[in-house]
Amino acid sequence: MKAAVLIQRWYRQYVARMEMRRRYTWNIFQSIEYSGEQAQIKLYNFLGYLMDNFNPTSTERNLISHIFRENEVCRDTEWERHFCYKNIEVPEIYSGPRLIFPLTVEQVAAMVEAFRNKRQLHSRYVLQLLLETWKLLRKLPNISRISTCHSKEITVCGDLHGQLEDLLLIFYKNGMPSLDRPYVFNGDFVDRGKDSIEILLILFAFLLVYPNDVHLNRGNHEDHIVNLRYTMHGKRILKLLQKIFSWLPLATVIDQKVLILHGGISNTTDLCLIARVDRHKYVSALRPPKKRTQYPVSQSSVDLDMEDDLSGTKNNQRRVSLIKANSFGPRDGFQRRSLQDFSGRVPRTVDEEIEVRRRQSGFIKGGFSHSQGELNNLAVSSASQESTDTADTTVEEWKQILDLLWSDPMSQNGCIPNEVRGGGCYWGPDVTQDFLDRHNMQLIIRSHECKQDGYEFCHNRRVLTLFSASNYYEVGSNRGAYVKLGPDLVPYLIQYQASSMTRELTLRKNVGKVEHSALKVLREQLFAHKSDLVSAFQEFDKDKTGVVSLNDWATAVESVLRLGLPWRMLRFQLATCKTPGGMLDYQEWFQELSIKEPQMEHIDQGLLETLYRHRATLETIFRIVDLDNSGFITMEDFRQTWKLLSAFLKMEITDEAISDLSVTIDTNQDGNIDIDEFMEAFRLTDKKSRLERGKSMFMGTTTDLTKLEGDPNI
Repeated sequence: MKAAVLIQRWYRQYVARMEMRRRYTWNIFQSIEYSGEQAQIKLYNFLGYLMDNFNPTSTERNLISHIFRENEVCRDTEWERHFCYKNIEVPEIYSGPRLIFPLTVEQVAAMVEAFRNKRQLHSRYVLQLLLETWKLLRKLPNISRISTCHSKEITVCGDLHGQLEDLLLIFYKNGMPSLDRPYVFNGDFVDRGKDSIEILLILFAFLLVYPNDVHLNRGNHEDHIVNLRYTMHGKRILKLLQKIFSWLPLATVIDQKVLILHGGISNTTDLCLIARVDRHKYVSALRPPKKRTQYPVSQSSVDLDMEDDLSGTKNNQRRVSLIKANSFGPRDGFQRRSLQDFSGRVPRTVDEEIEVRRRQSGFIKGGFSHSQGELNNLAVSSASQESTDTADTTVEEWKQILDLLWSDPMSQNGCIPNEVRGGGCYWGPDVTQDFLDRHNMQLIIRSHECKQDGYEFCHNRRVLTLFSASNYYEVGSNRGAYVKLGPDLVPYLIQYQASSMTRELTLRKNVGKVEHSALKVLREQLFAHKSDLVSAFQEFDKDKTGVVSLNDWATAVESVLRLGLPWRMLRFQLATCKTPGGMLDYQEWFQELSIKEPQMEHIDQGLLETLYRHRATLETIFRIVDLDNSGFITMEDFRQTWKLLSAFLKMEITDEAISDLSVTIDTNQDGNIDIDEFMEAFRLTDKKSRLERGKSMFMGTTTDLTKLEGDPNI
């Protein structure tokens, strides 16, 4: 018995240690991912600020203006021109799948098999498929309503993120979509994985064959702003996907009882309003459509957009996904703002509004006469009020869509801004219960968050998070899952892992492998913030001894990185170089991180550190500046890119430092910078982390699309 108790105790301790390691590994990956999302949103807000506050002829404004034109509404005939495929010939030597429209299930199955075997679809068929998809999506409602009575079960899939192997495994285990096997795909089909275009084409093809049995919800990554850092095969494909993404339905309801949406809800989510919005206006959910109106120069259009929200009173309990917003103030505070800062200003309370109306009424009854000019002003004010009412509606619709795509559940009651992601909100069990009661529903199925088991219930099992991209952060990091719902609407969950490698590893080896990858990513983050960390350590090291206590080390690291990680627990993996007194030599610690950095001693170290720290942001700006999607930018554009980055980061980068950097990179001295070579030259380690994988959104896809570049309309 004593031996049995000892073995049991040892085993429980072993399992507890494994679970502890698994959890902090997960926290590392997730914290860095969300930090990257927030940085991207802040960059977009900054670029929007430049657009709205720089004069129309400024160089910075011209460099970025094209990404905001996507929110302009074009006539359908203008868009159809981009879909033109008839002038593209399919050569006889082409051995890939051939599509004849209307599609048949046999053709789609052949296309799936071709993608499985790494074969590609000709650009003519890609364009034709996108055109037919666009035509169909325009006919669909914002909220798809389906019933289990027409089939035995409905299958719901979560995020796929460009991982074709997961989609193929789902089809292998569950079968392909058919009249008897309907599917709902809940957004985030693209981004991060290398097979985004293949997944889109497969889903669109099945949608065309089974328009009543395949349902696609929009995710927060079906957004051209989120994908700015990825290269595309020509402007035409980029524009078509932006348009198609904006026409994707926003939610699906099963049997009037189960709501399926990508992100979540807030305490102001209104399905009736969501059902009425013109969803295609919101090409990006990160910025409300702007009204093309001439305003005085003294008042920025961003301010005017935000003032349009002054009259609403029904959202006083919570400003959807907002922080209390003031006027913009100094430009240097911009990068600290998240998406919520720009959603609106706090309106008057009901009592304040009544008092204002009472004073206005008293003024009119006081017998004041109006001149003709005053009457004209009143007429202008009335027209302006109508315009404001329209803008109010637009902003309110945008908030609804933003919350739908970006929100996450939390365990506490209430509804608060989602500061971690920078968009949407956190909502609690009370909000879920109230929403389900108001709409007479019983379950919310959402995605948007990677879960270690592929799924997770919360809010008394009234909310189910579903994630279908296995091995998302690293091989072995998580399972994928999908759910099947029958007439009883009881969720039946199926888990899987697409990589066979994980089946060959023991629990200990699997946890160790993923932990090693997470710690490597974290070491890169620590090394990239070396200067700030040294300054933070010196705040505790007043006597300049070069050592700090482990507790002070943990406090300093969190103050710089702000990732919310358990640093005191992680110190045993990250900080082993201790002195006999239990202190840590922080200079020696940086050497212990074992980060391999490029050999560029003549480059300003502050500039290098900025590059390490903001690689994703810098690459996003590069892709924006690369107007022809060639992968190359001129020296002048290279300098302007760094000027934009320096303004965004609120730091001074000298022309001399930029010139030294450009000369180092332009080895053939042709006056152009290869973006991919530049980003690779300044990678801290040889191996890419999973969070940076997917250098091109459409990597390894239809090379024939590059032929479109010869078309003058591209």
